[in-house]
Amino acid sequence: MMRILLIALAACSASAFVPASRGVGSTKVFSSAALSGDDFEGIDMERILGTKKFKKQIKKFQRIAKNKVKAADQEAVKASNRETHLAASAGSNDEAAATGLKLLICGAPAAGKGTQCAFIKEKFGVVHLSTGDMLRAAVAAETEVGKQAKDFMESGKLVPDEVIIGIVKDRLDEDDCKSKGWLLDGFPRTEAQAQALADAGITGDCFIMLNVPDSDLVERVVGRRTDPVTGEIYHMTFSPPSDPEVLARLEQRSDDTEEKVKVRLEQYHANVDAVKGSYTDISVEIVGTGKPDEVFKAIDAAVSAKVSA
Repeated sequence: MMRILLIALAACSASAFVPASRGVGSTKVFSSAALSGDDFEGIDMERILGTKKFKKQIKKFQRIAKNKVKAADQEAVKASNRETHLAASAGSNDEAAATGLKLLICGAPAAGKGTQCAFIKEKFGVVHLSTGDMLRAAVAAETEVGKQAKDFMESGKLVPDEVIIGIVKDRLDEDDCKSKGWLLDGFPRTEAQAQALADAGITGDCFIMLNVPDSDLVERVVGRRTDPVTGEIYHMTFSPPSDPEVLARLEQRSDDTEEKVKVRLEQYHANVDAVKGSYTDISVEIVGTGKPDEVFKAIDAAVSAKVSA
């Protein structure tokens, strides 16, 4: 009987010892609420074990209960810290998403930048920016740098880099670029422009290098035609119009000849390595000879990997 009672006592927590008035004096007994069953209802453990051993057992299980409470409190603190860390991480991610991606894309004439920029804009929600569009917008808005650019343009001079950089910086400071992010299309074109961007504090998350062999580029450019009525662009080999009337009125741009495209490619190659060298830490190389959707899949994967690294 004693062995059974001791086992029962060891299995109980300190809360199992509930003072109760039962008969004479302050005799301690187990109540049915304190135990898991009714097997020891009303048993006077102090009388059976002796007061000294009984009190010793109570102190022991009180220590156990106290340690359990302490461990629970420590776990609660750890859980709270984890929640705080997760909330901070989520806030950081939200802030990064709120500011948007900062992307730059570079490629030779006819490499397919325009097509890929449309895909990138749709996927990442960034603002697509070309220097020509920004320049015209700044002149029309009569901003300070727009007025400077207009003076050069009206005098037949090239707009200097410092004015172009000023226009780019002003545009990137606008709310839509801050919230959605931006995609600089074909800029910078020279090492000096890349350095000027850096000096102005303009940095990117990913520099996309679209690579296409010169022979493919020449074929793309020479076969390109424009519909003067709709402005639609076709290619005599890859995407000719099906309507004979449209085919008959297609025009070729004056600079879409093999001789002129080769000159443009020479200028491009003279500067591209230096531009790439300015963005080695964020640069991704993309083969641009596949179908447009396949090329974009490669861009999507490369950009996502780069910005999450």
